[in-house]
Amino acid sequence: MPSHAATADGTAVHPVPDRHGRSLYADDTELHRLLALYLPADLLAHMQPHFERLGALAGGRLDELAHTADQNPPTLTLRTRTGIDDPRVYKHPAYVEMERLALSEFGLAAMSHREDTLGWKGRMPPLVKYVLTYLFVQAEFGLCCPVSMTDSLARTLKKFGSLELVDRFMPRFRSLDSDTLAQGAMFMTEQAAGSDIAATETRAWQDEEGQWRLGGDKWFCSNPDADFAMVLARVDGGPPGMKGVSLFLLPRRLDDGSANRYRILRLKDKLGTRSMASGEIRLEGALAYLVGEQGRGFVQMADMVNNSRLSNGVRSAGLMRRAVAEAEYIAHERRAFGKRLEDMPLMQRQLQKLRLPAEQARSMVFQTAQALARSDGGETAAYPLLRILTPLIKFRACRDARKVTGDAMEVRGGCGYIEEWADPRLLRDAHLGSIWEGTSNIVALDVIRAVKREGSLPVLQAHFEALLDDAPLAPAFAAALRDALARAAALALLAAADGGDRLARQAASALYHVASAIAMAWEGARGGSAQRIEWAQLVLLHRVLPRDPLAASELPREWSVDSPAALTA
Repeated sequence: MPSHAATADGTAVHPVPDRHGRSLYADDTELHRLLALYLPADLLAHMQPHFERLGALAGGRLDELAHTADQNPPTLTLRTRTGIDDPRVYKHPAYVEMERLALSEFGLAAMSHREDTLGWKGRMPPLVKYVLTYLFVQAEFGLCCPVSMTDSLARTLKKFGSLELVDRFMPRFRSLDSDTLAQGAMFMTEQAAGSDIAATETRAWQDEEGQWRLGGDKWFCSNPDADFAMVLARVDGGPPGMKGVSLFLLPRRLDDGSANRYRILRLKDKLGTRSMASGEIRLEGALAYLVGEQGRGFVQMADMVNNSRLSNGVRSAGLMRRAVAEAEYIAHERRAFGKRLEDMPLMQRQLQKLRLPAEQARSMVFQTAQALARSDGGETAAYPLLRILTPLIKFRACRDARKVTGDAMEVRGGCGYIEEWADPRLLRDAHLGSIWEGTSNIVALDVIRAVKREGSLPVLQAHFEALLDDAPLAPAFAAALRDALARAAALALLAAADGGDRLARQAASALYHVASAIAMAWEGARGGSAQRIEWAQLVLLHRVLPRDPLAASELPREWSVDSPAALTA
């Protein structure tokens, strides 16, 4: 059980608060309110015990496993003791147990591809998967990368693969049996081709039997010993540039059980996600299967990348929630100078600055998951909405997580800098989100690409205008949100015009902040949470509207439903 810094009468028990052992779900009452708002009552009732179990694991046993795996990263052996080349990744038993929990017990990778998961008959909506991921990642971030890639690979295979490929391999991606389920990866990055996929040099050709073979080096491959990977390669004799790149499914083992012809050359020594292996791959005529139409590789891989980008946003939201919850616990339990830290005005302000980006990201997770469900259900307007919300959450939430985890570490003080606590791991892992699956510049430009090519901006405006129409807010506050939405859209149009690329990050941030503020205001109004409405107001005040940095800022009185201006409007 966690130690408490003080008893009810203020007598000190132990001066160093430790939250370990507390449920990350039971303590998160704000999550309970949002689930009641977004999920059907019958599904929420069914999932409640599963959320409770995972929350308890994440606050205890899973957190211990994550710490052990972080301290004992995977290792690579290149040859057997008899001298046979056979590269193998050794994973610590703690990581293997986390794989069992994520992939088998909770089915996080298979859930979206099954008609029955966790006792629920029928396809689970994406939100359930992302809420479970949100809880899991608060303890373990690294493994959630392979989980996401496995889910995304299966989605891409179903969408673009031939019926033969789908029938042959999808059963392993739907499996919950640790002995038969398959893990996935995506091998895109090369030394000369990071975000510039047109520079891909990996070759693809057909052998005498008409089978596709791959050759070349892939520079950064997470989960390098996955059972299957999606690989981008340039077909011999094809056109230059992006049109010459095709998508292939690469198996680790061939039908006879022998190893495919590629080698793991080494593992990366990473800042974060140390529990999960990332490596360099050399393809030496490896057998692969063409996925979809030749020459459309990146368009098809983009579906997998976008799904991974959404997962990155979800995981960053989870990291922020864990960091904030730790900071709040310390501030409540720790006493200094005769007071609880949480009673001190500067600490109250610091905690509020941590909560806002964490709650913004949480609202955007819910909104984007809903858009994904509607898009997969065939709603015409949902795809362009999903198409812009995905890079928005990937861009801003992942950047916010870097600062929130660092500032939350400071609340714990010197202990927060010690690797025995979760804070350093959260901080190190947070830096992944804004780098993998597209750096911040690339993803901000993708927001603008959605505006230019997908018609996403008017759909985004219509969606959040509808939320405002459905939210009983003080008229002055609602008007301020509408005006901010219009101005953010105008900035996005400016960024989408010729020569406007330099404004891409500014425009993406503006759209994210306004959209998240509106979502939180709607959630607060429909769910009866005055706190959530106040958070929305603070986001608008501090992250959107102009203000004087040399003056104290206060929320406008007319934004309150209890103000005279609001009552007479």
